[in-house]
Amino acid sequence: MKYLFFIVIFSFLFFTTTLAQERKHSTFYEQRASLFEVLPTDPQDIIFLGNSITNGCEWGELFQDIRIKNRGISGDITTGVYDRLDPILKGRPAKLFLLIGINDLAKGIPADTIAQNIRKILQKIRRDSPATKLYLQSVLPVNDCYGKFKDHTSKGKAAEDLNASLRLIAEENQATYIDLWSHFVDPVSGKMNPVYTNDGLHLLGKGYLLWREIILPYLQEK
Repeated sequence: MKYLFFIVIFSFLFFTTTLAQERKHSTFYEQRASLFEVLPTDPQDIIFLGNSITNGCEWGELFQDIRIKNRGISGDITTGVYDRLDPILKGRPAKLFLLIGINDLAKGIPADTIAQNIRKILQKIRRDSPATKLYLQSVLPVNDCYGKFKDHTSKGKAAEDLNASLRLIAEENQATYIDLWSHFVDPVSGKMNPVYTNDGLHLLGKGYLLWREIILPYLQEK
């Protein structure tokens, strides 16, 4: 009996460890990505693609535009975005707004690797849906004054440096670069203006209203 008990325990541990190793993304990612796989896109759609900062907004209501679809997933990173592009690009959407990278920095992924991953994302979009108007948005500033999300909010300088690479990558891939950073940063501290956040990473309603103001001209262009 004791031998059988150890066999059962060993088998259970082996199974759970193997399952954890095989899971490439979080359970929330899988839940949301599986929903996006069955929600169609079409050539009239405007896609907002990114992590929790994108996930956290009601974009269609913000712009009063039913063509806008939210494809943000909290916690997502550049490789996660790349892995779920096919269902989005299948419908050849009219426009796509991408914001990604801060979670990669928080995980310690080098800026050069992040930039290369974003380059691959843009190249795939260009290849699979060439008519899609592509907008690459800068990573937002962060603020460590709240003592939250320390892995993220300690990466302000790295985020700013990454944006310099993103501007060049946008030019390489015929994408429009949108500088969100300069609108959200406090010019004195160099950090996210606390008017727009209450945790140093995510946005309050005022932040999304500012974002709306910044990108409205791009949404309206033909």
